[in-house]
Amino acid sequence: MTNHTPAIKLRPTKISDLDILFQFQTDKESGYLAAFMPKDPTDKSAYISKYTKLLDDPTVNNQTITIDHIIVGSVAKFVMEGQTEITYWIDRKFWGQGIATKAVKEFLTIETTRPIFGRVAFDNFGSQKVLEKCGFNKVGTDKGFANARQMEIEEFIYKLEKP
Repeated sequence: MTNHTPAIKLRPTKISDLDILFQFQTDKESGYLAAFMPKDPTDKSAYISKYTKLLDDPTVNNQTITIDHIIVGSVAKFVMEGQTEITYWIDRKFWGQGIATKAVKEFLTIETTRPIFGRVAFDNFGSQKVLEKCGFNKVGTDKGFANARQMEIEEFIYKLEKP
């Protein structure tokens, strides 16, 4: 049996994508695994306002992931406290198909800033596998307050050194 990953495309995120990307964030199971969410992930105006500003920020690289012109997720690079970080989100309907791994690998050919870090909740095994398949190494742990869980949890820190 062959494992077929759908053909994905990355393109710069547009304001018109934000409505759909916002809907992904409102999925409770996805939010629980992502853990580090806005205080109110259902506040659409706050989401649209935040991401509209980020689309104009030259330090941020936001890409929308599509399959056959259907938006299935996003991947982005941002800088926080002087460190370049990667984040990604796949619509739960598309989990388990290798889309995140393929999208992150492709993104890392576009975004060549290194080192680049990824942070993931200790129990988000799918996301940990994505980072590992894309060449990231686990380099540490941290603790932070996870709004989606209303508690402090451990997160793993991953690092990719070379393009």
